[in-house]
Amino acid sequence: MNSCLFSWMHMSDFLIIGGGVIGLSIAREIKRRRSNAVVTLIEKEADCGQHASGRNSGVLHAGFYYSANSLKARFCKEGNRAMQDYCNARNIPINRCGKLVVATKESEIESLHELYRRGQTNGVPLTLLSAKEAQEIEPRAKTLSHALYSPTTASVNPALVLRAMAEDAKNEGITLLTHTAYRGRTSEGILTTRGPLSAHFVINAAGLYADRIALDFGLSQNYRILPFKGLYLYSSEPPGSLRTHIYPVPDLKYPFLGVHFTLTDQGAIKIGPTAIPALWREQYKGFSRFSAPEFLEIALRQTRLLFSSPFDFKKLAFHELQKYLGSKMVALAQNLAINVDPAHYRTWGKSGIRAQLLNTKTSTLENDFVIEKDSRSLHILNAVSPAFTASLPFARFATTQVLIEK
Repeated sequence: MNSCLFSWMHMSDFLIIGGGVIGLSIAREIKRRRSNAVVTLIEKEADCGQHASGRNSGVLHAGFYYSANSLKARFCKEGNRAMQDYCNARNIPINRCGKLVVATKESEIESLHELYRRGQTNGVPLTLLSAKEAQEIEPRAKTLSHALYSPTTASVNPALVLRAMAEDAKNEGITLLTHTAYRGRTSEGILTTRGPLSAHFVINAAGLYADRIALDFGLSQNYRILPFKGLYLYSSEPPGSLRTHIYPVPDLKYPFLGVHFTLTDQGAIKIGPTAIPALWREQYKGFSRFSAPEFLEIALRQTRLLFSSPFDFKKLAFHELQKYLGSKMVALAQNLAINVDPAHYRTWGKSGIRAQLLNTKTSTLENDFVIEKDSRSLHILNAVSPAFTASLPFARFATTQVLIEK
């Protein structure tokens, strides 16, 4: 439906804020279960998927990084299969290249085995390989004694996925209102840049601004978004120069996976991402979308974390800021594979911002998905990686929470 024809006095049964993969998936799941419901989704940009969902790596994760009692573990394996099924149905290309996780030093071997144990617990196909076996899968891979191989890890183009989901949502009778930004809560629903909207139930899937919106509803009292900038360097090597993704063993204290080799849906190589602390929420490039209030708020929070944080924010920030230099990124990638020529890595991809949730009470980063709700609203506060992979089963879970309240 064209937004200019929409009646702003019209009452929606369900109103979703945010046109990323989570918002679209929840809207479609609600409509699937309640076909007669009036479902409306607002998106502040001209098209859906312009922020985290459309800027992410496109990797469909297998689900072995996450502890068994987490929502991430619960939904990632199923989401991998569901997203591949969706892409097949919509004729969206999938690169089923798999993933190697390699060890660069002896101290990482125990964590490698921990990942293997998690994979077994989560029912994820995963093979523990010798270094020789790993090189049979990817001759350029470097590892110490062992590596993990994940055959179900794959890649897609997230922009194609989001475009297809938006088209499906429209065809299913969901009203998509673009160029429509949230501006506040009202007694009947919400206020937007194009007027008030009334709704029986509001779902907040606003990513970088989810905490701000939740505060208007009296929620997110102990949570704030702490943004991190993610950048990739693209290789000029031809597609097929690597056979599979190559990842390092992550530091399990952090919700980041470290610099790695990622293959796109077309087989192109990129290295990254960074996890550089951002100074405002949409700090994509230069001073675009600069916000002085956000800068002051985030800078103050980061300063506090520099002097006191259980996860050593100072060390993390120092390590990540070095990655603004492409040479640092390449040096880290050289630990994972042979024949990595710095001359091939000159092109930066467009940046993404990770809407990482910080628990302000404990000064810790939330590793799992976080949802808060009341009788008339539900708020997706932390939907970071592997949210893209897990989006379809996660939407079913969130929709169940919504309909319980209804």
